[in-house]
Amino acid sequence: MSEFWLISAPGDKENLQALERLNTVTSKSNLSYNTKFAIPDFKVGTLDSLVSLSDELGKLDTFAESLIKRMAQSVVEVMEDAKGKVQENLLANGGLKEKMKCLKLDLTSFVTHFEWDMAKYPAKQPLPSVVDTLAKQLAQIETDLKGRTAAYSTLKATLDSLNQKAKANLFTRTLSDIVNKDDFVLDSEYLVTLLVIVPTQNYIQWQKTYESLSDMVVPRSTKLIFEDKEGGLFTVTLFRKVIDDFKARAKENKFTVREFYYDEKEITREREEMTRLLSAKKQQYGPLLRWLKVNFSEAFIAWVHIKALRVFVESVLRYGLPVNFQAVLLQPQKKSSIKRLREVLNSVFKHLDEVAAASMLDAAMDIPGLQLNNQDYFPYVYFRIDLSLLD
Repeated sequence: MSEFWLISAPGDKENLQALERLNTVTSKSNLSYNTKFAIPDFKVGTLDSLVSLSDELGKLDTFAESLIKRMAQSVVEVMEDAKGKVQENLLANGGLKEKMKCLKLDLTSFVTHFEWDMAKYPAKQPLPSVVDTLAKQLAQIETDLKGRTAAYSTLKATLDSLNQKAKANLFTRTLSDIVNKDDFVLDSEYLVTLLVIVPTQNYIQWQKTYESLSDMVVPRSTKLIFEDKEGGLFTVTLFRKVIDDFKARAKENKFTVREFYYDEKEITREREEMTRLLSAKKQQYGPLLRWLKVNFSEAFIAWVHIKALRVFVESVLRYGLPVNFQAVLLQPQKKSSIKRLREVLNSVFKHLDEVAAASMLDAAMDIPGLQLNNQDYFPYVYFRIDLSLLD
C-alpha cells in the first residue's frame, strides 16, 4: 500500500513496552511494517506558541500535499506521450546517509528512511523559524509552478486547438495542410476553382454529373485531393459567373461547396505557425520536466518534514513536558487489514486516553490547539501520509 501512519506515544518505560507489543502483534499478523521515525529535539518555546504552530502546521500540511499533487499532475500533462513513465519521474532526493546522498529514491523508500535535514532546516532554530522556512520554500515553488506551467499550458492549448481543427471533418477542418497551389486556377479573371465535399457513397455520381450541374464547368477539371472516412474533397473549375448556380445545383445533389479562398501567404503563415509552436513546445518540454522533477522532490521532502514537525508539536501538546516521546511509522500491508490494525493500536494505547479509545470522542468535542476531529483523534498522536498522488 502507498499509505503510511505516523504515530507517537510517550517515551516512558510503559509506553515503550506498548510499542514493543504493537510491533510483535502487527508483525505476527502481517498487519503492518513498522519502523522508528527519528525526529530531532527542537526548541519548544511556550505552549501558547505550540498551539499557534499546531494550527499553522495543519494548514501548511494541507497546502504542501495539494502542491505536490498539482506538480505530479503537471508531470502527467507534460509527459503526455509517455504517461507510463510518470512514476519513475516522481522521486525524492536521497537521504543524508552517505550511501544515499547521490540516489534518487522512490517516495516510499524516502519516507521509510527519513532523516531530518539539519542543513536545510536547522533544529537549533526556534520552531516558528523552521516552519517559516518551509512555508516560504513551498510558496516560492508554487509561484514558479504557476508561471512555468501557465506558459506551457497556453502553448499546448493552442497546439491542441490546431490539431483538433486538423482532425475535424471536411466541413470544418483546416485545409492548410491539404491544399497545394497546383490544385487551383489562380489569378484568372474568368475562371475559379471550388472545393466540393462529396460523401463516399456518391463518388461515382459526382464523376458522372459534376460537368452538367451548371453551364460553363470545365470538363475533366475535378480531382480528389483528400478524403476521410465520411467523404472526399474534390476540386472543380468553372466560370465565375455560374458560381451561385453551381452551388445550388450541387446542394440539390447532396454535394457541398466548401467556402475557401486559396491565399498562399495565409497558408504559409498557418504552416509556419504550426512549425513554430511545435518547436517552442519541444524547447520548453525538457527544461519544464527537469524543473518539475527537481522541485517536486523539494516539495515532497518539505512535506515529510512538515509531518515530522506536526508529530513533534502534537506530541508535546498531548504528552506534556519535558519532551519524551517515540515516533513510529507504520505501513499497513493491505487495505483489508486496516480496520484490524486500528483495533490493535487502540487496544495497545487505550491507557493514554480511555475516553478516546472507547468512543473516539464525541463529534462535537473540540480540543484547543489540536488540528483533529472525531474521525482522526485517537489515544495516540496520529497523522496519515498518503503517497497516492495521482489518484
